[in-house]
Amino acid sequence: QVQLVESGGGLVQPGGSLRLSCAISGSTDSFNYMAWYRQAAAKQRERVALITSSGSRTYHDSAKGRFTISRDNAKNTMYLQMNSLSPSDTAVYYCKYQSALQTSWGLGTQVTVSS
Repeated sequence: QVQLVESGGGLVQPGGSLRLSCAISGSTDSFNYMAWYRQAAAKQRERVALITSSGSRTYHDSAKGRFTISRDNAKNTMYLQMNSLSPSDTAVYYCKYQSALQTSWGLGTQVTVSS
């Protein structure tokens, strides 16, 4: 079973940047995708960005041009570089692993954008 641990969240001013990391442990499958989701207070969880095992990427419209998802398979880590942050980006950010055989979620990391 894949286990995920997020890190890198915190408090940042509007216009600032953060890089989130998702450490992956356990046995992964050859064909999979990983994604970042976020959930703001009193809102539904939404997918922010996705990256497949082949490297294809997709982004939520609100993240395009500001966020970059990447993965380093040698380090078993996925990243989310977030630039030009605004208060509307405030949420708990979760990473997700999905394959045909298993689904795993991390426990989340809080990102707060405030002056």
